[in-house]
Amino acid sequence: MKTMKTMKIFAWGLLITLLAAAAPARNDRNDEFFIVSSIDAAHSRLILKRPTDVTVTVRVTAATQIRDEHGQAKKLADLRAGDTAWITATRDSTGELTAMLVRLGPMTVEELQRRYLSKRATPCTRMCMEIS
Repeated sequence: MKTMKTMKIFAWGLLITLLAAAAPARNDRNDEFFIVSSIDAAHSRLILKRPTDVTVTVRVTAATQIRDEHGQAKKLADLRAGDTAWITATRDSTGELTAMLVRLGPMTVEELQRRYLSKRATPCTRMCMEIS
């Protein structure tokens, strides 16, 4: 019985994550959540995945700040595939993205609600939140 409830909560959580990632809301910090897919140090690039599995390539320059969850400075070589990060980037005239800030850290439930569910909550998403 307890296993079924856990599986339902997990399934609803996964559904919420997928729905939230499909229609991200604008935020005041102008950063986006990604999973590091790979690091191309030779070309100073990060290959990132959105939670929807859409891949994005971002250039890293000497001006790019990389910080861990505690705000400590990190280097490109410190990043690993599977790391989760909040990226603040700009797009140049050719359309290429350049990371200004890479902030390592997870997507919390509170952040998920604030960014994606606060104004867009549907009956389904409200029900999902009540279950968890």
